[in-house]
Amino acid sequence: MTDLETRAAPSRAGALRRAAPALLGYAAVRGLGLIALALWSAARDKSAYTLLTARWDALWYTRVAELGYGYEVRLANGDVHSNLAFFPLLPWLERLVAAVSPLSYADGGFLVSLVASLAAAWGIFAVADHVYGRRAGVCAVLLWAVLPVGIVQSMAYSESLFTALAAWSLYAVLTGRWVTAGTLALLAGLTRPVGVAVVAAVWVAGIAAFARERRAGPSAQERGDTDGPGPRTRRALGMLLAPLGTAGYVLWVGHHTGKGPLGYLDVQAGWRNGFDGGYAFARFVAEKFTSFPSALAGAGLIVGVASVVWLYVVGVRQRQPLPLLVYTGVVTALALCASSYFGSKPRLLMPAFPLLLPLALALARPHLRRSALVLGPVAVASAVYGAFWLNGSGPP
Repeated sequence: MTDLETRAAPSRAGALRRAAPALLGYAAVRGLGLIALALWSAARDKSAYTLLTARWDALWYTRVAELGYGYEVRLANGDVHSNLAFFPLLPWLERLVAAVSPLSYADGGFLVSLVASLAAAWGIFAVADHVYGRRAGVCAVLLWAVLPVGIVQSMAYSESLFTALAAWSLYAVLTGRWVTAGTLALLAGLTRPVGVAVVAAVWVAGIAAFARERRAGPSAQERGDTDGPGPRTRRALGMLLAPLGTAGYVLWVGHHTGKGPLGYLDVQAGWRNGFDGGYAFARFVAEKFTSFPSALAGAGLIVGVASVVWLYVVGVRQRQPLPLLVYTGVVTALALCASSYFGSKPRLLMPAFPLLLPLALALARPHLRRSALVLGPVAVASAVYGAFWLNGSGPP
């Protein structure tokens, strides 16, 4: 399947009923993860809620929500960590929740992530169901839930919010709702730098649609085989809306810092983060083989990267729709080729949910009971690992 589907999307109530098994399964897995985290944290005399809402990036987001931009930390080695590196949509939502309720900014971030994670699960189901059917949709959602770093989906981070916006934007593209797709892409671009992946998906799909119409020629237009002026206008509008979020924030940062359109790159450089084609990551992996047992970690990293690449290739062979392939390719490239924060790569790959579709298809083929026998132990292992990870090094 390479072109966009044209079958009508179900009504909202019907769509929710259709997605109910996936959403209930997702909630069960995430609930298991939170219970495991609470028990593990209590045993270590730590607060699970603090781990979810007041560490690492969560602190930077709440500081933006409370005090706005302009805060920075200067390290002894000369690096400057500026909160301008963090895109504004999550802090805006945290501020909104705090303004209309007695909740704190941190509470707001946790609430937004919980709601967004369910919206993301529904969006993942909608995409997978549209392309491969309901059972594949349920399996895709459960696979996303049981990712080893799935606990991040419940943290006051922006991954869940971004994945929800990205998934529903892709679904809107697949169902021909171009203005909705562009608007959601705009919002995704205000959430994380990888919002460019959603923009790329919308633009490539739009250009491909225009190219098909041009190849069809006047005779196809007379037969009604093309979308017509109105739909073409909406498609163009969606494409124009899509990049405004990312471009707007990046240009604002450049203006705010006085460093021009590329000022945001300087902000990221202060965090020692950039795009080097994967050179730094490859060197990081190679250094693992200089001693034992770190060589085992190096081998694990190679297997992990190879698995990601293999899943993408399988997706291409299975003829996933073009928008999904473009989106996944950009997210994967940006995650693997970033020059810093190597421990964050599993978290950065989490929005690339179409990578899970080949596995979802494989799980959807056998009887449901067999799929449950596979996913059940994986869910338990994921919950235990998430509790261990968050009480240890956690997501930088």
